Amino acid sequence: MADAAIRLRAVNKSFGTKRAVRDLDLEVPTGSVCGYLGPNGAGKTTTIRMIMSIIYPDSGEVEVLGRRSAIESKDRIGYLPEERGVYRKMKVGEFLTYMGTLKGIDQRELRKRISGWLERVELPGVEKKKCEELSKGMQQKVQFLCAILHDPELIILDEPFSGLDPANARLLRTLINEQHAQGKTIIFSTHVLSAAEQVCDRVFMINQGQKVLDGPIDAVRAKFDPRTLMVEPTGDAATNGAAQIVESTPGIRTVLPSGRAFEAHLEAGVDPQSVMKSLLERTACRRVELRQATLEDIFLSLVSTEDSEDSLRMALRAEGER
Repeated sequence: MADAAIRLRAVNKSFGTKRAVRDLDLEVPTGSVCGYLGPNGAGKTTTIRMIMSIIYPDSGEVEVLGRRSAIESKDRIGYLPEERGVYRKMKVGEFLTYMGTLKGIDQRELRKRISGWLERVELPGVEKKKCEELSKGMQQKVQFLCAILHDPELIILDEPFSGLDPANARLLRTLINEQHAQGKTIIFSTHVLSAAEQVCDRVFMINQGQKVLDGPIDAVRAKFDPRTLMVEPTGDAATNGAAQIVESTPGIRTVLPSGRAFEAHLEAGVDPQSVMKSLLERTACRRVELRQATLEDIFLSLVSTEDSEDSLRMALRAEGER
């Protein structure tokens, strides 16, 4: 890929005896929105910290905006770390002014930007409030502004939706889409797979420090056969043991309620058309349809939670006790 905002080649990182990232290759095209997915402890935050030059790989190469280190392009990058933090005793306006000054924004321009952005994120009139007086969600929006206030080319967000209520999560998705429309490159890690599905044009998935999936989101969906049926019984069937009938249909592994319908997850290797035919023979249905694979379906089919954050902490603790 000739035009990549981020490029990793054969990157490895260990903490003691624990290999957090293994032979990782990644290219994020300029102007794309890339969702970085994986279970807790899979290596997402470690990778982001290496991209940001907060920590360095044991081996391999990291290239950011055409440079060998993010430090060389720091004023072209906006970063929202996983660990949230504001200067709690500072007033919001002072805090944003301080952060904008560090990024070299002209003072007159900075005041306009701060006022405009606070309005945009629905925080008008908070400039004179201390950061500690804001709710957690409000503090998170202020910290997000720190990442974009200087109009960066590359925006890196680590778990940006964590702790946000639905309304603020929707607002953040809108802001990400707006930044993307301006040609910015955005990479963010998230556990909120529905948000990634709505915002991203490509996804990158990691498990136990290794890449398991990488590509445009439409191509990723097309690669995975749908394995879920949506089954909506008729009124009579819904009150006449329909759930038990669906659960007992050969080829169906698990059944979950979904409003008036059921999500029927198929066993591996089963022909969906045969299961659909069998269902229609066994119970009256308004609809039986094969649902397109979602990111959640793909995520669960590819990743393991064995390499959790707890296991990483245990390995580091054991190393420190030696």
